[in-house]
Amino acid sequence: MSKTLYGIKACDTMKKARTWLDEHGVDYAFHDYKAVGIDRGNLEKWCAEHGWETVLNRAGTTFRKLDEAQKAELDQAKAIELMLAQPSMIKRPVLDLGDRTLVGFKPERYAAALA
Repeated sequence: MSKTLYGIKACDTMKKARTWLDEHGVDYAFHDYKAVGIDRGNLEKWCAEHGWETVLNRAGTTFRKLDEAQKAELDQAKAIELMLAQPSMIKRPVLDLGDRTLVGFKPERYAAALA
């Protein structure tokens, strides 16, 4: 089963996830959504699986720099539009295992999912 790791190349958490995958011999493709973008279908799928509140990175600088009007009355549709416009607002990494995804990186979650 092919795996895809979605994220941003320069992110520290992404580096940890990529190092972990490499050290454990996991074959994966890397999709840099800051460089090549992200499609609405993936965002909708991730939000359906995890909830938009999990997928939207509200702790990041990009989200925090938004004006209050953009942050007001957030819902899934509005969150998806924000993430499409600025993919760095997507929590990272997102590891697509084919039948499900993992959002964020915790070594124990990766180990359990890839055992």
